[in-house]
Amino acid sequence: MKRNDTLWKGILENVYEDFLRFFFEHADELFDIEKGFQFLDKELEQLFPTEDIEAPKFVDKLVKVFTKSGKEDWILVHIEVQGYDDKEFARRMFTYFYRILDKYGKPVTAIAIFTDANHKFRPHEYAYEYLGTKCIFQFNNFKIADQSEIGLLTNENPFSIIVLTIMLALKKKNLNDEELYNLKFSLAKNLLARNIAKRKINDLLIFLQRYVSFADPYYNVKFDKKIEELTENQKTMGIRELVLDLAKKEGIKEGITKGVEKGIEQSKTEFVKNLLQTAKFSVSEIANLADVTERFVIDVQKAV
Repeated sequence: MKRNDTLWKGILENVYEDFLRFFFEHADELFDIEKGFQFLDKELEQLFPTEDIEAPKFVDKLVKVFTKSGKEDWILVHIEVQGYDDKEFARRMFTYFYRILDKYGKPVTAIAIFTDANHKFRPHEYAYEYLGTKCIFQFNNFKIADQSEIGLLTNENPFSIIVLTIMLALKKKNLNDEELYNLKFSLAKNLLARNIAKRKINDLLIFLQRYVSFADPYYNVKFDKKIEELTENQKTMGIRELVLDLAKKEGIKEGITKGVEKGIEQSKTEFVKNLLQTAKFSVSEIANLADVTERFVIDVQKAV
């Protein structure tokens, strides 16, 4: 849950203009995208403290977006990514709405993205009625499990890759690692064939890599290596660097406090150990993947 939360929050910020164009047909006429966006995550947390929430949230974002209307300089877009069935979801969306509206006094639009596999769970409104007082709050909703894969594969908007990644994750439980690898690699090739900025390609590759993983570590390494071969001429962070960087951060979280260099060295050692355990790669291949010398690999091998 925490991993997916971090990935979603990061990718939404990295491709936000594409998110707007994906959900609003006339986004470029409605929004002044060139002015950029302001992400109000801290302000949203203040409006909706953790203690107010009975069930754990998945991902929520509040974004200030400039418009071209001439009447309002900017509006607010509230995004909620929901990964489980929650009977109180619609009410929570309503609570977000009235607190945001009360604080800022600006137009608000709300979008709920459902990433679970339950086709029946798709709330779109909250209704309240008591002694003649009635309120109906409706919000935009998008169920990933109900989308057309063919349509998304031909949709040039980069956000379609995110949707396809979630759809692949939903299929995972019915696939073995080889089948999952083929589908994941096919999606990666689809992404690399698109005419979009290299920075976005890199961001989306990382999202695909981290969101959909394999049961057998061998396939993670196989996928990483194949992607590196395809992107070796692009000026983007390699998957190997991503893995090492993540390993370093996880190592530091677990208590490595003796300096960044030591953290990196230990991360490489663990990475080499994992590769050796697969028994699928030669010493030279492991050295290349981990960006270390063959002597380093041999020393690790002896120590195992």
